[in-house]
Amino acid sequence: METSEIIKKVRKIEIKARGLSSNIFAGQYHSAFKGRGMAFSEVREYQFGDDVRDIDWNVTARFHRPYVKVFEEERELTVMLLIDVSGSLDFGTQKQMKRDMVTEIAATIAFSAIQNNDKIGVVFFSDKIEKYIPPKKGRKHILYIIREMLDFKAESKRTDVKAAVEFLSGVQKRRTTAFILSDFYVRNDFQQMLQICARKHDVVAIQVYDQRARELPDVGLMKVVDAETGYEQYVDTGSKRLRQAYQKYWQTRQTQLQETFNKSKVDNVSISTNEDFVKALLMLFKQRS
Repeated sequence: METSEIIKKVRKIEIKARGLSSNIFAGQYHSAFKGRGMAFSEVREYQFGDDVRDIDWNVTARFHRPYVKVFEEERELTVMLLIDVSGSLDFGTQKQMKRDMVTEIAATIAFSAIQNNDKIGVVFFSDKIEKYIPPKKGRKHILYIIREMLDFKAESKRTDVKAAVEFLSGVQKRRTTAFILSDFYVRNDFQQMLQICARKHDVVAIQVYDQRARELPDVGLMKVVDAETGYEQYVDTGSKRLRQAYQKYWQTRQTQLQETFNKSKVDNVSISTNEDFVKALLMLFKQRS
């Protein structure tokens, strides 16, 4: 992609993402993703009903009357975006490619994060860690992230979510809010590693999928290519039995994926490329508030 074209796309995504994060997500994001805990802020005179465990005995002794410590929520978060850059994201039969929607969602979350003075970092993953961008604050940092999302070329086409969450657990020592953005087109089991990661971090899974992954159209003989393995075959979509088997496979796979998220206690949402991701994210945020 030409540099001028990338700049135009970055600007377009920034305008949309900043607008969404300012006008729609600002309050929802703040209430949905809490800080690390309570931090000491100041002392004030004891008032009836205050917890005696909050009395600051040093200040109390100095002024000969009771003072209590006042705490406030430690708002600053570290937000990590775990972004799937495997081959299967380069697919879309509806409004846009899966990769394009992932980029827009990631940018919207990023701008929501910096409005709350949070740091944001990125892990690009396929079946290995393709690139790690350490967490920082600021618009310049987010624009760099968006540029990378638009122009990044992965070395591998396959997907391994386990590798991504394992890397997160190793690289982030303090509690982090992590968003996994993927189609979860995976062949290996990642539940155990996800459970371990979710005990340490606040993990949210956002699945982006295309409608054609859920049901085949009746268009006769069609060549199907696996974007991750390159395997090609022709299928007769005119066969009702084939279309039903395909739909059943999708439903079984989704049920297994949902079980993995439930057992790992990971909040999640599935969004189709022909849907409005704003509504889906708002619903997710409200459920967490």
